[in-house]
Amino acid sequence: MKTRSITPLVAALTLAWSGAVLADINIGVTLSATGPAAVLGGPAMNTVPLLPTSIGGEKINWIALDEATNPTQTAKNVAKLIAEDKVDLLIGGSITPAAMAASGAAAESKTPLIAVAPFPASGDKLHWSFTMPQDFALMAEGILEHMKANNLKTLGFIGYADGYGETWIKSLNAVIGKYGVTLGPIERFQRTDTSVTGQAVKLISAKPDAILVVASGAPAAMPHATLNERGYKGQIYQTHGAPSPVFLKIGGKNVEGGVLVAGPIVAYQQLPDSNPSKAVAAEYAKAYEAKYGAGSVSSFGGHMWDAWRVAANAIPVALKKAKPGTAEFRSALRDAIEGTKNVVGVHGVFNMSPTDHAGLDSRARILMQVQNGAFKVISK
Repeated sequence: MKTRSITPLVAALTLAWSGAVLADINIGVTLSATGPAAVLGGPAMNTVPLLPTSIGGEKINWIALDEATNPTQTAKNVAKLIAEDKVDLLIGGSITPAAMAASGAAAESKTPLIAVAPFPASGDKLHWSFTMPQDFALMAEGILEHMKANNLKTLGFIGYADGYGETWIKSLNAVIGKYGVTLGPIERFQRTDTSVTGQAVKLISAKPDAILVVASGAPAAMPHATLNERGYKGQIYQTHGAPSPVFLKIGGKNVEGGVLVAGPIVAYQQLPDSNPSKAVAAEYAKAYEAKYGAGSVSSFGGHMWDAWRVAANAIPVALKKAKPGTAEFRSALRDAIEGTKNVVGVHGVFNMSPTDHAGLDSRARILMQVQNGAFKVISK
C-alpha cells in the first residue's frame, strides 16, 4: 500500500512528529466487502488503500478483514485483530448489528472503536466507541422538518427488522412530537428479502401522508419501487443509508420524486463553497475516482475517510502520552478522539464530547430529491 498525503493537516502532523521514534501503529479494519451490505462496506474497504501508511513519522499497519455482512464474523474479526494483531484502534462494522458486535469486544479489551455504521451505545460501549454516520435523530429531524413544511401529518414506516430499523423507530419517537407528526403503521422486512409486497399493501391501505423507507443501498430501492408500483401517491422518504449510485440504478423511474436525507458528500458539487465539507469531499472524491472511476464515490466510503481524519487528529495527541501497542496508548487515543474539536470531514464537522461520540450537527445533513435519475439538493 502506498503512502498518500490526504490533507494539509496530516502533512503538518507528519512534519511535527518526524523526530519521534516509536512502535508501529496498528489499525484493524472490519468491513462488509462481500454479502448483502457490500454496497456499504465495499466503498469503505476501497478507501483503505487511499489512506496514509505513516503519521507523525510512525508507520501505520492497516489490517483489513471482510466481515461478509455477518455480525458473527465481525466478532471473530475483532477478536483476531485484538488478540493476534494487537491493534491500537478498530475501525468498522458496516451495518448496525456488526458495529454493535464490535463495540462489546472493544469495550472489554479497552480498544477504541470508530464505527462506520450508526448504532446505539451506553456504558462501557459508549466509552470506547465512536460513530462516523450521523445520529438518527439528527437525520430524522431533517425529514420531519420537510413534512411539516409540506403539511404532512402521518408517517408510515417500512424498514429493516434489525438494530438499524429499531433504532430509527426509537429516534423518530424521541423527536416526532415536536413536528405534529404521527408515526404508524410500522412494517418490517429482512435484509435478504426479495419482496415486500405484503407490507406495502398494508401501508398503502392505511393511507399515511408519507412513508419512510429505512434500509440501505440497493435494498432501499425495493420497498420504494414496490410502493410506487402498487399505486402509492404520497411522499416517500429515505434515510442516509440509501443514497448511492446503485440505489438510483436499481430504483430507476420508481424512485423518482423520493426525498432522501444525506451527508454532504453525496452531492458536494451542488453545495456552496461556504459549506465546510465541500472542499474535503472534493479531495476525497478526486482520490477515490482516480482509482475506481468517475462517479464511483459514495457516502459509505466517506465514513471511512472521516474515520481516518478523526484518527489522524487524535493520534499525535496520544503519541505525546504513550507508546503504540500499549494499554496506555489505547486509553490516550480514546481520550483524544473524545476530545475531537472542529475536525472537518466529508459528512460534516466533528465535535466530540463525553456524552456525544458522533459529534455532528445540522451541517452534516442535506435533503435531496431524485429528479431525472439524479440526486438534486433541495435543502442545504
